[in-house]
Amino acid sequence: MVSATANIESNLVDDQTMADIGHRVERLGIEIADVNGVANELAALGVQQAQNIRTVTRTSNQVLTTSTKLASSMAEAAQSAEQAELILTASTAQIQNTITKNNNRMQELSANSLNLKESLGSVDGNVQEVRVASRAIGQIARETQLLSLNASVEAARAGDAGRGFAVIAASVKTLADQIQGFADQNAQSLEELVSVLSNLQERSHSSAQSATQAIEESAAAHEASTQLTNLSQSVSKLVKDIEGLKAPVDENIHASKSINQELSDLDQSVKHFENQLGQLQGRADSILDISEDLMVFIAQSGVETSDTKIIRLCEKAARQIEAQMQDAIAQGQLSKRAAFDRQYKQIPNTNPVQYFTEYVDWTDAHWQPIFEKVQQADPRIVFGAAIDVNGYLPTHNVIYSKPPTDDAEWNAANCRNRRIFNDRTGLSAGQNTKPFLVQTYRRDMGNGEFVLMKDASVPIYIEGQHWGGLRIGYKV
Repeated sequence: MVSATANIESNLVDDQTMADIGHRVERLGIEIADVNGVANELAALGVQQAQNIRTVTRTSNQVLTTSTKLASSMAEAAQSAEQAELILTASTAQIQNTITKNNNRMQELSANSLNLKESLGSVDGNVQEVRVASRAIGQIARETQLLSLNASVEAARAGDAGRGFAVIAASVKTLADQIQGFADQNAQSLEELVSVLSNLQERSHSSAQSATQAIEESAAAHEASTQLTNLSQSVSKLVKDIEGLKAPVDENIHASKSINQELSDLDQSVKHFENQLGQLQGRADSILDISEDLMVFIAQSGVETSDTKIIRLCEKAARQIEAQMQDAIAQGQLSKRAAFDRQYKQIPNTNPVQYFTEYVDWTDAHWQPIFEKVQQADPRIVFGAAIDVNGYLPTHNVIYSKPPTDDAEWNAANCRNRRIFNDRTGLSAGQNTKPFLVQTYRRDMGNGEFVLMKDASVPIYIEGQHWGGLRIGYKV
């Protein structure tokens, strides 16, 4: 009797000890899962920082390259400007000298042309006076001829007494005729002279106008020469400005080289940090695997833990899912090919992206009622859903199956059906072939919010083929 009582007490002690170990392992698993989640976030942050550093490094290299090219271009521009300044200075001096000489010559030519015009005017006046005198001589010649004629008439009346007077009258007539001939010839020469002088005056006037225009153009050329001088001065100022800009560019190049060196050192540090985080993540995953295996071992040992009720509920729901789908295939409501459809068709205008398969409409109608009962079975349960071996979750609870909106963050928390969850927890639940699996993880609820949860999963087999697993997520 004493021995039996001792055995019973010993068994009770062993069960209590195992229960205590189970609770402690559970607490350890929760802490490890939290640490693992933080390690995963740090690893992701390290990768993001490494990418940012590389992006900044590329940008800095581009700045350095651009600054170097700018410095080279500025040096070439300064050299070209200096050459242009020398050429402009020499050309401007030569142009100014030529313009000055031409201007002096034009002014002298214009003065000579104007003097010639005035002289021709004076000559024209004298010619007019000669023309008047020539006309007077002609008049005298005509009057002399008339006088000679009268004298001849009187001599004829006088007879022999008037013979001497007739000789004189004849001589006077001859003289008058000669004078008239000279007067006519002089008048003709004067007309020719007047014509020549008129042409000279027209040419002189045209030359004076050309000379005046040449002086005006010479003044315009002088103004252009002045503008060339101003341009030369502007080029000189440009050379000085380029020289002034060169110093800051050189400083920028020096600073960029220094920054690039610091970024290179930082990149090496980030790479080392990224490598260490990767190792930390791997070790954290390994520790989490060990703790989860230990929790499964304790649950399988028959010791009641806080996970036992959830595991049994998960097994029951998984068997219901299997039975429903196998009956649907047997009755021709759903083909086996459709039940194992892995051609995930992206649903347009969804963010995060949702996918459609041949069996989604059927699972929405038949599985969702099961998941709703699972969610209501225990206050700790957050969701119940089935996931295939690739992490595709076709049908979810009603609360997580809302129509998507334009707000991606809201969708991430409220539109969780028809999505692929190929994270560690999701894939493990879908690909696990052990009787059950209990995982502890940090659930991303969107908007940067995370909730520490447990995930119990049981494999689902359809006509002997592994389809995926049934998941129940619950609070720790």
